[in-house]
Amino acid sequence: MTNPRLLNRKLHRWGSIAVSIPFLIVIVTGLLLQLKKQIEWVQPPEQKTRNTTPTVSMQQIFDAAKSVPEAKITDWSSIDRIDVRPGKGLAKVATVDHWEIQVDIGTGNVLQSAYRRSDLIETMHDGSWFADAAKLWVFLPSGIIVLGLWITGIYLFLLPYRAKANKRRRESGDA
Repeated sequence: MTNPRLLNRKLHRWGSIAVSIPFLIVIVTGLLLQLKKQIEWVQPPEQKTRNTTPTVSMQQIFDAAKSVPEAKITDWSSIDRIDVRPGKGLAKVATVDHWEIQVDIGTGNVLQSAYRRSDLIETMHDGSWFADAAKLWVFLPSGIIVLGLWITGIYLFLLPYRAKANKRRRESGDA
């Protein structure tokens, strides 16, 4: 029969190797997502206006966004979503090609347009960027293995303390 401590160390070692690449991707993309509001390269900063009451129509927001050539908006199917932020006076138009156009909800003017990487980074973070199968058959098992690594790591960390406590108990019982 295999020694449980040796088996635990082997599982910990080989599990670490098995998840190294997917876990590295999750860590790096997670760090970028944590800082997305601080790093303009990841997500464009939100502009602010004084117009907190929407007075423009959805069509006017669409037309304003369509006027940005880099966004390559041809029709409504080019739009992934529109996020209206009345408190900041803007609507963020996100395209399927990851462009973000910020439109003033009071005037319909384009406030800013920039490439938005946060959505792309999110899909890499959860594994769906690679393929739906990768999300379920690589990233999910990697997450489960990382949980196992955490459990075996805590066990390995506590093992010497347990051994010292047992040794003290034996020594105090012998006296």
